[in-house]
Parts: sequence; C-alpha cells; structure tokens
Amino acid sequence: MFKELVSIFLLCLGALLSLILIGRGLQLRELFLGLDLGLTDATLLFLYLVPFFMLLVVPVACMLSVFLTFLRMSTDRELVALKAGGVSIYQMMAAPLVFCVLCAGLSLSISLHWLSWGMGNFRATIMEIANTRARIVIQPGVFNQDIPGLTLFARQVDPATGNLRQVIVEDRSRPGSTLTIVAPEGTTATDEVRGEILFHLRDGRIYKADGENVSVLGFSEYSVRLDLDKLFKGLELGEIKPKEMSWRQLAGLDLNRYEAEMGERYVRKVLVEVHKRWALPAACIVLGIFALPLACAFEGLRRQLGVALALVMFLVYYSMLSLGLSTGEAGTVPPVVGLWAPNVLFLVAGLYGLRLTARERAPSITSLVGHFISQKRNRP
Repeated sequence: MFKELVSIFLLCLGALLSLILIGRGLQLRELFLGLDLGLTDATLLFLYLVPFFMLLVVPVACMLSVFLTFLRMSTDRELVALKAGGVSIYQMMAAPLVFCVLCAGLSLSISLHWLSWGMGNFRATIMEIANTRARIVIQPGVFNQDIPGLTLFARQVDPATGNLRQVIVEDRSRPGSTLTIVAPEGTTATDEVRGEILFHLRDGRIYKADGENVSVLGFSEYSVRLDLDKLFKGLELGEIKPKEMSWRQLAGLDLNRYEAEMGERYVRKVLVEVHKRWALPAACIVLGIFALPLACAFEGLRRQLGVALALVMFLVYYSMLSLGLSTGEAGTVPPVVGLWAPNVLFLVAGLYGLRLTARERAPSITSLVGHFISQKRNRP
C-alpha cells in the first residue's frame, strides 16, 4: 500500500507541477523575451520557482494519492476482503498516516527553508540579468530612450563593469517638473531589496525646470532609481514581500516597529504568512485523513472521475484557505482563525467519515447516484 501511495504521489506531483510551471511560463513570456534569456537562464529561473509551487502542490498530490489508492482497493473489493479477514479500517491506516506525515515533513521543509531560498535566488538572478541587460541597452554616444520616463546619454560605457563617463540624464518621471542631471562619471547597480536598477552619479549638477523657473543644485553623489517593471513587462518585484522571507526572518521581525513604518496591513500580511507556513504542511495530514473515507464512499467510481472529484474537494479547501488569506490580510478575521479553520473543518469531517466507515455505516455515494438515475429513467 505504501509503495502504491508513493508511486501515485510522484506521478501526481510531476504532472501538477509541470502544468503549473507551463502556465507560469506563459505568464512570464514577455519578461523572458524582454530579458532575452537563454535556455540555461530560463531553466534556472523555473528551478527557483519550484519550491513556491510545491508548497501548494504537495498537499493536493498527497490527497490524490490516498484517495486513488483506497478508491482502487475499494473498487477491486480488496477492502471487503480485508474486512472479511478481520482487518478494520483503523488497522489499514498505518501506511497512509506514515505517508501523510512524510508529505507534511517535506512540505514543512519547503515552507521553512526552500521557499525563501528559491524566491531569493529568483530575485537575485533576475536583478543580475536585468542589470546586465540595462548595460547593453545603454549605447555609448547615443541618447537612449528605451527606459520610460528617462533619456540617458553617456559618452563612454563599459558593459563589463557598468561604469559610465560624461553622463546626461533627463528625468521626466515626476509630473510637472523635469530634472536634467549632468555628471562626469557614474555606474549602474541593483537594489535587490527594492527591486530597482540604480544609476549612481558622482560630482555633478541637477538642473530642475519647474514651469518657467530653473534651479541648479550640485551634488557629490546622486542615484536615479528605476523600477524593473517599467523596463521589462511582466515583472513585478518591488520590495521583498513576506512570502519571500525565510522563517527566521519572519519570526525575528519586530512587528511594532514594522507597524509604525509599513502600516498595519503589512503586519497582517506577515501574520498571515506565518500561519500559512504551518497550515499548508498540516493540510497534508488533514486532507489525507479526509480522502480515505471519501474514497470508500465512492466505491466503483472510475479513476478518471476520482481524480476530478478529489481536485474539486481540494478546490473547496483551497477556496476556504484563500478566503482566510484575504480576510486575514484585510483584518476582517484573525489570521489564526482564517488560516486554520479549513484544516479543522476537513479534519472533523474526515474523522467522522472514518468512524462511519469503520462501523460500515458510510453511504455508498456511487450506489445512491446510480439508484437515483435508474429511478429517473423508469419514471413514465
């Protein structure tokens, strides 16, 4: 039984993960085309996204494994033979429980460690590629207007180091005023925390035109910041979000200080993320227990329909979880309630279904549906 659970789990995990990555790839196609990524870089970026999607896929793959295994055993009358031999449903739960605990451990390791590793490397790789790409965009001796809101001129450009010589920047990003910045030298860099490309200029002057008035200001250092989503479509990095943080970073945040600096909504997002990091791994055990009596109730159902049914049940669970996420971030419901309520409800339903199955009082849904359809056909 354990071997069958593992084989179905690996099959479901690979299939679901492939579908999600393909869909995500279609969403990011404009970004990949804009960055002019090669096959190696694109593969590396997808690899970094795998932990984020696995956190969602592992619970549903675990549920599908338990459901399909017991559905096959129920359809092949193996459960009837085992019960006739004196083996109760509780005695059959050793393998699925161990399997669900292992899935929960895998999901927990992804949640606490690999998620932040993947998102951090994804951000760093995107910033490195975008910085290199920005250097290529800046052509020496040419007024470059590829960056929205900026016109950039540099007499000399070193693509390897990002050093610029004799720089002129016209900044039209602020409504109602135009900044013309002149500097003898500068360089390009990236700010990974805020997801921006920086043009560091030194020992120059700023000419600010505000209507008919022009003011001049000298500076020793000045940075022109550029959001990457303005340069490359389909990219939304911004500042590091709670979902990108490691568990150590989340647990070590001073929420009072962040509430004063970032606002109450940001603190609620942090609390929601903290509970989500534990609620999703716990869902592996909860959904596994829920799937076992559900499979017994649908005895005789085809495996294709079984997959669809299990996915529908997971969609119900995930809809409740998404509602908990949104209400927790909005402050309508405490995060501990919104994130853990789906687990509690599905666990209670699963334990009650196990009790009915052990007493052989669980209704056969397939038989009831077949009986209902036959009555409809026999009616004059």
